[in-house]
Amino acid sequence: MMRTSTLFAVPALALGGLALTASPAMADSHEQDAWSVQTSLEELNGSGTSGDVMIEIHGQEATVTMNVTGAAEEFMDGPFPHAQHIHIGAQGVCPGPEADTDGDGVVSTLEGHHFYGDIGTSLTTEGDTSPDSGLAVDRFPGGAEYSYERTFELDDATLTSIEDGDAVIVVHGVDPELMPEEAAEKQSDLDPELPLAATLPAACGTLTASQMEEMPDGGADTGAPVQTESGTSLALGGGLLAMLALGGGAWAVRRRTVRA
Repeated sequence: MMRTSTLFAVPALALGGLALTASPAMADSHEQDAWSVQTSLEELNGSGTSGDVMIEIHGQEATVTMNVTGAAEEFMDGPFPHAQHIHIGAQGVCPGPEADTDGDGVVSTLEGHHFYGDIGTSLTTEGDTSPDSGLAVDRFPGGAEYSYERTFELDDATLTSIEDGDAVIVVHGVDPELMPEEAAEKQSDLDPELPLAATLPAACGTLTASQMEEMPDGGADTGAPVQTESGTSLALGGGLLAMLALGGGAWAVRRRTVRA
């Protein structure tokens, strides 16, 4: 067995950054609403990753609580960072094996996009939670087992998607040793500088009303592009992803290569 190590510079990349839509502020009647949604995270791509998620919502403020186990443990003797997001705007379901259109034995982020959609919210540990932070590896939980809790404001597009029942939690990052040999040797379909393992979906679950609660009636109207702080909308046109610089950041990706 031969072992190689590769150091890749990582841009802050919006995973699946198709143009998002936003709306005016939610109606006043929603501001005092208190309700919750939850999901069980099921493994994707043979990752062994599972968990549970609860989101308590008061108006547009959300408290997200997650418990994740069985995730990829290390990158170069450090915790494996697990990008995690609320994906929105598609079918609101997790992809099955049939989504593997290139036949390499795994469902990549772009192959799954048709099912779970764009990033609506990045579940970072601090700072920005927008799609801009889709791969802010220094601000995501890491390691084989972790708990996450954070309170922040939901944007209109994510809140509407949760109300409509098509919001999906996706946790990314799979141990390459658990992947088929062909897939483990591939680069990411999001960025050829990254191994596929770094961005591969590891667990997924659709958010549904918890404890027999019903979703609030009527989401906000949508139509205007979500803007970044600089005023530029995030878009994936013709298969090109919006890419953002990660200030001075680099992460080490250790891959164990093919058996001789």
